[in-house]
Amino acid sequence: MAPIATVASGAERYAALLEITQLIASHRTLEELIRDLTPRLSPLIRFQYLALVLHDAEQNVMRLHTLEGQTPRDVQTGMAFPMEDSPSAWVLQHQKPFIVEDVERESQFARQSKLLQSHGVRSLCAVPLTTPRRRLGALNLGSHEPGAYGPEEIEFAQRVADQVAVAVENALNYQKVEALKEQVTRERDRLKLLLDVNNAIVSQLSLAELFRAIPASARTAMQCDAACLSLPDAAGKTLRIHGLDFPDGRGYLQEEGELPVEGSSPGAAFREGKPVIFGAPPDALPAAAGDAARINAREGFQSGCFVPLVRGNKKLGVLHLLDRRPVAFSEADVEFLGQVGNQVAIALENALRYREIHEASSRLAEERSYLQSEIRTEQGFEEILGESPGLRQALVQAQTVAPTSSTVLILGETGTGKELVARAIHQLSARREQIFAKLNCAAIPSGLLESELFGHEKGAFTGAITLKLGRFELAQRGTLFLDEVGDIPLELQPKLLRVLQEQEFERLGGTRSIHVDVRLIAATNRDLGRMVEDREFRADLFYRLNVFPIRIPPLRQRKQDIPILVQHFTERYSKTLNRKITEIPEEVMEALVEYEWPGNIRELQNFIERAVILSAGPILTPQLAELRAARPASSERQAGGDSTAPTSRPLTHAEGRGTRVSTLEEAEREHILAALEACDWTLSGAHGAAARLGIPRTTLIYKMRRLGIKRP
Repeated sequence: MAPIATVASGAERYAALLEITQLIASHRTLEELIRDLTPRLSPLIRFQYLALVLHDAEQNVMRLHTLEGQTPRDVQTGMAFPMEDSPSAWVLQHQKPFIVEDVERESQFARQSKLLQSHGVRSLCAVPLTTPRRRLGALNLGSHEPGAYGPEEIEFAQRVADQVAVAVENALNYQKVEALKEQVTRERDRLKLLLDVNNAIVSQLSLAELFRAIPASARTAMQCDAACLSLPDAAGKTLRIHGLDFPDGRGYLQEEGELPVEGSSPGAAFREGKPVIFGAPPDALPAAAGDAARINAREGFQSGCFVPLVRGNKKLGVLHLLDRRPVAFSEADVEFLGQVGNQVAIALENALRYREIHEASSRLAEERSYLQSEIRTEQGFEEILGESPGLRQALVQAQTVAPTSSTVLILGETGTGKELVARAIHQLSARREQIFAKLNCAAIPSGLLESELFGHEKGAFTGAITLKLGRFELAQRGTLFLDEVGDIPLELQPKLLRVLQEQEFERLGGTRSIHVDVRLIAATNRDLGRMVEDREFRADLFYRLNVFPIRIPPLRQRKQDIPILVQHFTERYSKTLNRKITEIPEEVMEALVEYEWPGNIRELQNFIERAVILSAGPILTPQLAELRAARPASSERQAGGDSTAPTSRPLTHAEGRGTRVSTLEEAEREHILAALEACDWTLSGAHGAAARLGIPRTTLIYKMRRLGIKRP
């Protein structure tokens, strides 16, 4: 064997030692240290075997941590050697190098000598790994040649070991710090899990929210692959899975899946009220294996922990934690999960009780709604829904005036239910057995309105081939409801005033006065007082109609009535459209309550009908984007006034110079003609020319006469 000195000179060794000192300061793990140390030492000292053997104080053994070189097959990292049969233990205890010139003649540690000898190691050098603070173990060098380590090699190996010892201590400290960090992180996650569960107890009364929150928190805290809750069915025969949190699932374990109480690990935990842990399942499942075991095998679960959720004597369910690693849950985990289970049980019990209370409250609400409808039927307000103070006041006024024969003027925006109030007044009056006649004054052309109100004689005008009774005659001894009374033309208003004052009139084309006994109820969405000031409505007729005014508040002032109306219309259209809408989400109801509803109840009714049509399942799913895109009506319309007139485009500088400009009268005539043609010469109604131009129908007729506009 060549002398060691031929490998490298002393100066080269100490220069390399300086490099090693700089090298080991940059490593934090033992594996990295040995990996980079081996190529640096190979030119400096002869070895085929390099290992760190450290003392495991907890078990009092010498443990092989890292090794390089031609290592024996049965000598692996992590192996433990007893103290009494380890050269490294002798080095640790005596703090001296242990040199074996020929392993074949070594008898002190015969067992290890035979192991090294069987793998070709002939000489061994073990030097202490020690720092000023602690004894760590030994640095072992092995060679296939006997007598490979002389005094110079031993001294150099010791100097290397001194430097390596510092790095080893740093690495061990780093590992300890990382382990502490991991432990602190794990404890933090577990405490956070407890905090999340406690927060769920306080804030999560919804079972759906609880099912989402708890499994996700438990899986994160326990760092397992899957977590879920399971609750028993009414018979207690199966457990239904809820809140499954399994990002890497293969599809065998599914939400709302069922597991048997008998013959499954979760069922055993539920029955016995104690946690159940399972380890790795067998490779081949027997034919009689249950569905739960088959699901675990197909999903690759090798361990699991099932924690029963118990409150007093009541078994509520099971918390499932599953992992694809074997033996992923320790006894310490089970103890901690027992605390989690107690908190989850409290949250689950609260949520279940809340659901029971909510269902009971819903039943009471239905019973209350039924009783209220019965009361409304007895009082004549069966079709009027709502509990707002404004509506209550209007109904009280209606109930007060109903027994009399006084004229009633119902004021309110379009779609607020003025006709329903008028009908209720009739039902509460002594005329309830007689006819309730109604007429929308805005829906009838002015040329025909007089005939509709007072009738006409045969031959009174072209097309009058028979006698026609007007609404006043039809409502004899009953009630006549005139809706949109503000749209009655000025020329017809005196005749209406005479009926109210004298209770008599003449048919169109007739000369005989007809006496009637009719109670008049009028309604309008317009400001009659302003119309009187603008001379668009007779003051004497206004005062005659305004004997007993009742103002119906708009829906935007009856926010608390909206849920009642939504529920009512949903049930109505669910029946008529053959749909089964059983649930209205809270966010939907909140959006409906917050919306201003410029079209009032009529708009809400149409919106709910459309929502029922669009809802595919049992949950009402309206197009809330329509509400966000809608724009409320103008303040003038909301106040009962005229609609805003169309905006006009100002003339540009080029248009106003060098070209003929139409007169205002010509421009007005062209504008009215365009609106009439677009509406097919329909004057009144929601889509008529008057509405399009934003002026009353009577004003449009006046302008048409003034401008000489006639239908072709």
